[in-house]
Amino acid sequence: MQALDRKLLRDFRRLWVQALAIALVLACGVAVLLTAFGMYQALNDTREVYYSRNSFADIFATASRVPESLLPEVTAISGILAADARVSNYANLDIPGRTKGAVGRLLSLPEVGKPRLNTPILRSGRWPMLQGEVVVNEPFALANGFSNGDRFQANLNGNKRELLITGTALSPEFIYTLGPGALMPDNETFGIIWMRPEEIKAAFDMAGAFNDLSVKIAHGVKPDEVIARLDTLLEPYGGQGAVQRDQHSSHAIIDAEITQLKGTAMVLPPIFFGIAAFLVSMVMGRIVALERSEIGLLKAVGYSDIEVCLHYLMLAALVAFVGIAIGWIAGGWLARLLAAQYARFFDFPFLIFRVSYWVYGLAALAALLTTTAGAARSALKAARLAPAIAMQPPAPPRFKHSLADDVMRRLRLSQPTVMILRSFLRWPVRSAMTVLGLALAVASVVSSSFLADALDEIVDTAFFQSNRQDAMLIFSNERPQSALEDVLQLPGVLQAEALQYATAILHNGPLSKRVSIEARKPGSDLSRIVASDGSVANAQPGGILLSERLAEQLQVEPGDKIEVQFTVGRRETRELLVTGIVRQYFGLGAYMDHDSLNALFRQSPQVSAVSLSLDDSQQEALERRLKDIPETAGLVMMTDMRRSFQEIIRQQVIVMNSVYITIAILITIGVAYNGARIQLSERARELASLRILGFSRGEVSYILAGEMMILALMAQPLGWVIGAWIAKLTTENFASDLYTIPLVLKPAAFSTASLIVLGAALCSVLIVRRRLDRMDLVAVMKTKE
Repeated sequence: MQALDRKLLRDFRRLWVQALAIALVLACGVAVLLTAFGMYQALNDTREVYYSRNSFADIFATASRVPESLLPEVTAISGILAADARVSNYANLDIPGRTKGAVGRLLSLPEVGKPRLNTPILRSGRWPMLQGEVVVNEPFALANGFSNGDRFQANLNGNKRELLITGTALSPEFIYTLGPGALMPDNETFGIIWMRPEEIKAAFDMAGAFNDLSVKIAHGVKPDEVIARLDTLLEPYGGQGAVQRDQHSSHAIIDAEITQLKGTAMVLPPIFFGIAAFLVSMVMGRIVALERSEIGLLKAVGYSDIEVCLHYLMLAALVAFVGIAIGWIAGGWLARLLAAQYARFFDFPFLIFRVSYWVYGLAALAALLTTTAGAARSALKAARLAPAIAMQPPAPPRFKHSLADDVMRRLRLSQPTVMILRSFLRWPVRSAMTVLGLALAVASVVSSSFLADALDEIVDTAFFQSNRQDAMLIFSNERPQSALEDVLQLPGVLQAEALQYATAILHNGPLSKRVSIEARKPGSDLSRIVASDGSVANAQPGGILLSERLAEQLQVEPGDKIEVQFTVGRRETRELLVTGIVRQYFGLGAYMDHDSLNALFRQSPQVSAVSLSLDDSQQEALERRLKDIPETAGLVMMTDMRRSFQEIIRQQVIVMNSVYITIAILITIGVAYNGARIQLSERARELASLRILGFSRGEVSYILAGEMMILALMAQPLGWVIGAWIAKLTTENFASDLYTIPLVLKPAAFSTASLIVLGAALCSVLIVRRRLDRMDLVAVMKTKE
């Protein structure tokens, strides 16, 4: 081992605490990059393989009743490779030993073999062969404790049937399974049921017909052209408009998650790498300044400029290697932990969890480039030093009287305070970079706390201001308004309000969006429309209310007119006035007056769902009664959904805040500890001189700690601004047609971030300050600058 190599190892061992502080910040960047890219790749690869193996459809269409004789015309449409027709409907389920009801979505199987599109994977048992046999989706079976051979009852269009479970399956169509009216999966109360075709067709009077169509198109074919042809064919049979894959609820939710992971991988790692580069630059700059004589000796004995330069670059590389190792371990662990979370929420039959070698390589390369860039200036400075000049002490800095000195004199500041402020002026770039590093630590906490407050705002608006009902009763098909009186006679129903849904395509010039328009009576109390200013709004007769995001996508404002192309009823196109913009965080909302909608359809008032206020003591009686009513597609308990949603949010917020607070503390320690150590090494003689001249230990400690704490205080406003900017960027990047996140910034978020960062900075500085107590004043005074 050469002498230069031994010096390298000695220097690294001597600086191990500072090196570790930098390596931990670097490890955060590596770990986040591995986790986000790794899970992005895992989720995307798993989805693509699953879709490919099981022929997930490209286009989906529903209708009332389409004769099977129309299928040849469907498959003859240019660009269509395959079409799979089936019967789909909902049924109330009676689970043995449980009062609470459940809803099943019934799907017919082909006469022979398995479906060609959206092919289910049999997870256990066998496919139905005899009357009354069914296969259920695996999550539903697990949530209810079902095994093959168990039985349950289903209300098939008014006829109660006992069904025998012969197997369990998973389908690419139901990776994220939402029941009617649900905002999140509930596998206990909603399941997918595959049945023999003759049974489901007989139960719902669909002999020789279908009402659900899936289509696979050739690569390069424009989906819009195929959809237009399909809509034309299905329109006479109650077609509700075909949609592309991106509007399929399960696919859209997974796609939003993949986009979020990709955004995380692009935004967070550069922040950590940038801070690490700054820290390396600070440490290496001071090392080179302190080792001028050693550099001169090395060159005098024959070491070249390149060898000296590489020596200091290798010291930075050792820090990078430590950070890479920690980041690889932490990133792999976090990726596996996140994979387990995905397995909990997404129903994949397998998960292709593999973080590609190129991701590890990319993370390592980014870390090495970061540290190299940070050390490059100092390493080049060492390489340029001539031996004769390097052996001499550096020229003392030149100071001159400035306006700042006059200001400090007039303010009658103490001498230690003046020394601190002059240090800022002596190294303005380093001070500014320290402030920026600490500001980023503040910003990381602000941006995470914002999400917690935003989710609280979503819960309050969605569940306590808008949807205040205890439950929603959803009908399989629209019912006359007189059905509301029947609902009021059900056990435990205290109040009932009608809701009606109509799918439509909204057009504003070349812009269009397919939505479900919700119609309700003016003055509804249980399910209300909340305007952008927080007040309760009502849809005006003849007009339409739009959610903020929908209005933004269509580029319309109140007072504008839009074309509404209904895909139900008479399928007419009407021009409606936009009468207002409302706030909504789930989906794309569009609202109309109930009577106006039915007047447009030239029909008596209809009801699609009913909002209910319930007597809690009668809930079991109500659920028992609903099991015998075939017209209902399910009872959505909003109280249960509200509770479940809040619990999931609470768990996610705890994990998220813990991660971001840890990140903030690591950044703060990395910046504050290294800054204080460098300050101590630079001003050791100065501080020792002050002690000899009679300054107290507290005054000397104030000079050391005060500079860093003042910089930390200066970093707070900047950190608040950066945190607010990151929060705003988060709301914009995570917004989708499924959900939007409001920008909610409360004073508590800023104060919490400041307290965490200031506390971590103080602890870091106090650790360095302890060295003052152990300082040998005589030895320090003998050292040369």
